[in-house]
Amino acid sequence: MAKTKDLNPIVKKYSKMGIIAASVIVVALLGIWAISSFSRNVSTASAIKGVSEEAAIASELRIAVISMDKIQMDAKVLEDLHKQRANFENKLKTKLEKEQKSIEKEKADIEKSQDMLSQEALQRRVVDYQRRVNNFQKTLSEGAQSIESSYQDALTTIQKKHLDPVIEGIIAKKKLSLVIDGRMARVGEEVKNLDITDEVIKALDKKVSSVKMATPKGM
Repeated sequence: MAKTKDLNPIVKKYSKMGIIAASVIVVALLGIWAISSFSRNVSTASAIKGVSEEAAIASELRIAVISMDKIQMDAKVLEDLHKQRANFENKLKTKLEKEQKSIEKEKADIEKSQDMLSQEALQRRVVDYQRRVNNFQKTLSEGAQSIESSYQDALTTIQKKHLDPVIEGIIAKKKLSLVIDGRMARVGEEVKNLDITDEVIKALDKKVSSVKMATPKGM
């Protein structure tokens, strides 16, 4: 996407994009736990008494790695979505450039004429200038937020309707036990058939090449 100083929200992590499958976060009810901890104190052996002895056997596991960053960069549907967002950002930038130049000219005019204006007249011009600056900043902020909101909605659609089904289908076809985000894994070069990123991208490209990003509000 086109890089602009003010209009380019930094959102590049896959988890933020909403494409990586959501992880489950378990939140403990600390208040209840604190109360119960005062009422009893059991040994570790007693606490884990009900835990099963069963565990996954390494030789029976089928594991794969996916590079979410590579999917984000190389998948056709995501490349197209990045271009759509860049186009909206450029439109917002173009829309605001004229007003920005006008505001800058107003500031220069005020500075030049401040010695010739009465205190009251100068104050009115300064107040009007500040109002225009505030409106400009509000339009910029709301526009950028609207673009990001539309972008995130499109990402969610890509994940739920296209990427997740592709990954789940590959997991089923390969009979995989576990798929790991490649950013969290360190893999030796001698390991074969572990990285399925290219297969995911190829399948995703076949399934979808573009998802339309909704027109942001005010565009």
